[in-house]
Parts: sequence; C-alpha cells; structure tokens
Amino acid sequence: MSDPAPLAAMAAFPGVTARGLAEVSHDVAALDGGGRWAVAITFEGEARLARFTDWTPDAPDPDELGEWRGPEAAAWRDSLPKPAYLAGVRRVRSLIAAGDVYQVNLCRVLAASLPDPVTADPGALWQHLQVGNPAPYAGFLRLPGLSIVSASPELFLSREGERMTSGPIKGTARSAAGLTDKDRAENIMIVDLVRNDLSRVCRPGSVAVPHLLSVEPHPGLVHLVSYVSGDLVPTATWRDILSATMPPGSVSGAPKSSALRIIGELEAVPREYYCGAFGWVDADTGAAQLAVAIRSFWLTGGEVRFGTGAGITWGSDPEAEWEETRLKAERLVRLASAPGMLVP
Repeated sequence: MSDPAPLAAMAAFPGVTARGLAEVSHDVAALDGGGRWAVAITFEGEARLARFTDWTPDAPDPDELGEWRGPEAAAWRDSLPKPAYLAGVRRVRSLIAAGDVYQVNLCRVLAASLPDPVTADPGALWQHLQVGNPAPYAGFLRLPGLSIVSASPELFLSREGERMTSGPIKGTARSAAGLTDKDRAENIMIVDLVRNDLSRVCRPGSVAVPHLLSVEPHPGLVHLVSYVSGDLVPTATWRDILSATMPPGSVSGAPKSSALRIIGELEAVPREYYCGAFGWVDADTGAAQLAVAIRSFWLTGGEVRFGTGAGITWGSDPEAEWEETRLKAERLVRLASAPGMLVP
C-alpha cells in the first residue's frame, strides 16, 4: 500500500483559517511588504513565515484534517530532569544574590518520537486541544517539514494600525488563592521590562499599562496577567519591532541580556519554537496577533516536542518552581499522549 498523500499546507487561528500557500520566507522584512502571513519565530530568532492567499472566517473542514496518534506517556524525554532543574533554580538564586540578574525564566523541553510521523496531523491535535484545553491564542501551522500546534494563553503582540499591545503572564497557580506576593512582584518586574521593550519602537510618552495584575482563568489553572500598550513611531518596521521585543520578556528575564546569557548556560537544549512568537501578520491592513508560543507543540524530524518553564526570583523555592513546570505541562502532554485516535 502506498503512503497517503500529504495534507495541504494550512494554518488556523481564532476565527480564521488560511489556505493557499503562496510562499515561505525566513526574512521578517517580508512582513512589511504585502499579504497576510502565518508567523512562527523561534526563541533564538529564526523565522518561518508563510504567506497564504485565502483567509476565511471559519474553522478547517473535517476532510482537511488527518489523524493524530501521540506517543505513549512514558515515551517523553526531559531535557532537564528534576535534579538538574532544581540545581538550575539554586544557581539562578545564587546569581540573583550576586547581583547578576533579577529574574530568569528557566525551562525544560520534553520530546518523544511519534508512532507514525507520516500520518500525524497537527490539525487533528489542534482540534483535540480545542476541546480538552481551549485557549485564547490557539492555532496550528502545517508546512512541509515543520508543524506547530499552540494552546497559548499569552498575547505577545497585537497590532491595530499603529497601536501595539502586549499581555505578559507572570504568576501561575491552580486557583487565584494560590497566587503569591512573589507572583505579583515578578509580574510587575516583567511589566517594566515590556514597557522598556515597547518604548524602543513607540512614541515617547505613549506606553502605558491599562491593566495590571489581572487574574485570568484557564483550564486547570489561573494566570496573573498585565497589559502594556503604546503607539508605534511611523518609521517602525517589523524588523524594528521584533528586534526590540524578541524574545518575549515574560519568558526570558530581567535584565533580558543577563537572563539570556544564563539561559544559555543552564538549559540543556535550544528552546526552538517554544517561547517564540506564533500567530499572523496582515501587511496590507496593519493588523497582527502574535502569541507567546507557550503551551505549544512542534513536530519536526519524526518527533513531537513541548516546553515548560517557570520564572525564578530570589523568593523562589526550587520544589515549588518544579511543580509549576509540571502544572503547566501535565494537562496538555496528557492530551497529546492519549493512545489511539484522539480525533474521531
């Protein structure tokens, strides 16, 4: 029996599906040209941009989706097992005590081989997550050689004309009662970082914080979220915007340059699409919606990968930070690992 025909390239985001792949680019300057693009940028800054010609306000049809059979739950490998993660938290706290940094987001990447990579459709996994873990910035991108499935709750950047907004998350618990003073202090610290990032491409005096420390419920947990907005300077290009804001402050640390150096030292593997940017940009209308690619899977090289992490401050307890990474991962990894056909 011959292998099944590959499914067509496509993308889906809240309220819209993209079809008709016209071109793929790795140059963010394309976002200032024309057309509407699906956007995936790694934490390390590598862009995969896909221009689709047909964007419709609907969801994919069932016959456009294939099947999903995830790995066994025990098949997942951890780039930073618990002893190494706890040691990393202690190392960050020692660097904070030394005055090298204030906060670092420390992450680990889970990976597993797919039972049948040829037929594993990210669109089917996305459909399953829509039921089991709905998220405001959910979406998927299906391209030859790379697929991404996101259940992200976090807004990285939205754009309406010259208005730019970011919604950093800092603070995670099973319920609002579990949020701590450490969570609130960390959120405010990252809000200051995001304000600084946006100030590099926004009009002086226009950057403001319309919402601070809002509690948002999501499946199985709550997040502490703030929103930062500003008006772009007329000359700001997408290269300028992304240079000023990538990687997202909520998943790097403060100061960002010091945090990135420490992340490079402590994390065992590159984050790749985890903690990058994922969404769409419409170069014709000046609109965009990019999520921070947390709670996200990506498929490449016959594997499915998923990242999880926590923000480390001086007030961090290593065991509690480890448990936060487990809380963020457990529901989604369980959904992706369920045996058999997840989508009828």
